[in-house]
Amino acid sequence: MTALVWVQNIAFLIHILAIIGLMTLLLMQIRKPVRRIHPGALHSALTALLAGLVMVGVRTPLNSEDPDRWPLLDNGRIGIKFTILLVILILGYRNVKKKEVKNSIWIAMIALTTANILIALF
Repeated sequence: MTALVWVQNIAFLIHILAIIGLMTLLLMQIRKPVRRIHPGALHSALTALLAGLVMVGVRTPLNSEDPDRWPLLDNGRIGIKFTILLVILILGYRNVKKKEVKNSIWIAMIALTTANILIALF
């Protein structure tokens, strides 16, 4: 395995863990009467974004080495996932210091995170 394969695999693992962390921190607010955006959710979203950028950046050189094993990515899907994560970050940063977050914002962040996961899987 080359160094780029290691970078790809580590970035993938970090990306998955960050998305799981984001969803977990959002879902931990379900039973609370006053919902807040945990700062860790924003850190998880930003970590997922950076790890995703690393994965996309490493894919082209890997494709040059072995196009059968590392096909090029669908830029449309990557663009949609990037946009969704940016919206999650914007919603989060605008509401992280508020004492209470509206249910609509909280549900939107969970829905966007779920959509991002579904786009990755299908």
